[in-house]
Amino acid sequence: MRPPEIAIAASAPLPGCSVADAERYTHWLATHHYENFHVVSWMLPRQLRRHFYNVYAYCRWADDLGDEVADPARALELLDWWEHELNLCYERRPSHPVFVALAQTILEFDIPAEPFRDLLTAFRQDQTLHRYATWQDLLQYCRYSANPVGRLVLYLCGYRDSERQRLSDATCTALQLANFWQDVSRDLEKGRIYIPMDALARHGLQASDIESRVFDERYAALMRELIARTRELFTEGWPLAASVDSRLRLDIELFSRGGQAVLDAIESIGYNTLAKRPSIGGAKRAILLGRALASRVLPPGNSGKVSSIEEKPRIANPSIKPASSAVQPTNGSALEHSYDQCRRVARNAASNFYYAFYMLPRPKRDALCAIYAFMRLVDDASDSPLPPADATGECALKRAALSRWRVLLDECVAGNTSGHAILPAFADAIRRYRIPPRYFHDLISGAEMDLVDTPYPTFEALQEYCYRVAGTVGLTCIHVFGFEDPHALELAQKLGIAFQLTNILRDIPSDLAIGRVYLPAEDLSRFGCSVAELKRGLVTASVRELLRFEAERAWRFYGEGSRLIGRVDADSRAALWALVRIYSSLLARIEDLDCDVFSARVRLGAAEKASILVRARFGWWSEADVLEERNRDRRRPGGALLGRRAS
Repeated sequence: MRPPEIAIAASAPLPGCSVADAERYTHWLATHHYENFHVVSWMLPRQLRRHFYNVYAYCRWADDLGDEVADPARALELLDWWEHELNLCYERRPSHPVFVALAQTILEFDIPAEPFRDLLTAFRQDQTLHRYATWQDLLQYCRYSANPVGRLVLYLCGYRDSERQRLSDATCTALQLANFWQDVSRDLEKGRIYIPMDALARHGLQASDIESRVFDERYAALMRELIARTRELFTEGWPLAASVDSRLRLDIELFSRGGQAVLDAIESIGYNTLAKRPSIGGAKRAILLGRALASRVLPPGNSGKVSSIEEKPRIANPSIKPASSAVQPTNGSALEHSYDQCRRVARNAASNFYYAFYMLPRPKRDALCAIYAFMRLVDDASDSPLPPADATGECALKRAALSRWRVLLDECVAGNTSGHAILPAFADAIRRYRIPPRYFHDLISGAEMDLVDTPYPTFEALQEYCYRVAGTVGLTCIHVFGFEDPHALELAQKLGIAFQLTNILRDIPSDLAIGRVYLPAEDLSRFGCSVAELKRGLVTASVRELLRFEAERAWRFYGEGSRLIGRVDADSRAALWALVRIYSSLLARIEDLDCDVFSARVRLGAAEKASILVRARFGWWSEADVLEERNRDRRRPGGALLGRRAS
């Protein structure tokens, strides 16, 4: 049968074709049909590729039978036919070319029929069920629509144990959810809404709002909640890549990185997936491949030791339930396990800080991973959306979560590290490098400031916020870097503020989407600019001059703070140089774009970052060239506003 509704059927060989013809078709299908990411990479062992193509072809056909046929009754009829073909395959009487090819794979790897049949259950469900009441209902759907694919991959890789299946399920469910949030507009065209109804209700939305494509702050908050929950699943499944053969690791990791890139793309367009489907371009795919390759060639975070199965990482859940796996740092293996958790949190964030850490000696690198993990989890406690139906309740829960982190911090300093898996390593780091705990209390205070919808009237008020969320980062890091000059503390604080001011400029659109404005009210007034004008996303004359003014202020902090490089220990200077160079290059890029931070999220390319890291790694740098060269024509606020210097 060649269903005329299915485009991929036109290229299929006739039933009963040879295995060679069948496998040529599955290879063509896997390498030509659109996906966010290629089915396999060139790193996958050659002998496995045809088997991946065969399994993919089955999944692609089943998906198209359920998705590309407009009439549900006809789709159900075709899905029944496809299951009949599957049964013939398991009876060793394959007819359809996909099953002629797949029969070889099933036989060689002894794959049971259950995961193939589970996929058909999901595609049948799509014909009759178009709404999901709760998050659990949606996860149950993913158990049939996504998780079988991961289990099929594990069979191909020679793994059949329940622990790897659990990690695979988490990753595959996360990938499915990421696609749901990416495809909201497409699914609406098919009459489907995969966003759980209870999640809509928590944010004051109804299915009719989604059908009408109503985009406002409620929808942005909804997407933030869904993305945060999806990221937790990605993190839960992340250890899977490290638990498989090294020849398979890159492909497994790329799928996870690809799904997280979809979530990044949603964030970069301001969460409006009702109007636009965010996509992953070729350049982004190259970056992801580069990161995956870098994870194989850079010094490993666990001294080259990879356990067959690692314990799943804990992610920042604002409720912060105590981690039963966290133990006192009296046992060397327990402490190392805690450091592994910290490395994983830092690695998953894939921040500029994480890659710069590799310039440091191992003890300092580990300490900064522990500190970063603590800060990351505190930040997530204040930023991750929560389930209450009203903003007041959500804010109260986040305050309670941050208060809990204060308690954990105090207990940690007192010697009790049982409250969370990262705390043994964190306690070890702050003890070895004599970091004052007050910096972390100040950091938590900064996170609490984000829970108050109060604009910053003056730069002095904003500077206090920047000190708490960023200056404290500089102050903690410098204790790990090592210093003797007491003036280094002031310079570290200034450098942290410079980084934060750069982030504020870059993130204006995404902050506006969640109701946050970090630009001082006095500056808005000075340049005759309003928040409403910023929300329009247009670089008007007043917006441009305002942002130039803010950039000039950030450059002042860079100019003063960059003198810190020569005041830290020699073995830490390259890492600090790389950080300053990356962040100042980001600010220079904003200026090069004439302060257009609205069209797309401003970022440095993978090649640019790699170039900076290579220079730092091999000593091709100096303190004199730490700051990116600026376009002198845009160095100061111009036009009639010349002379309004940043203060």
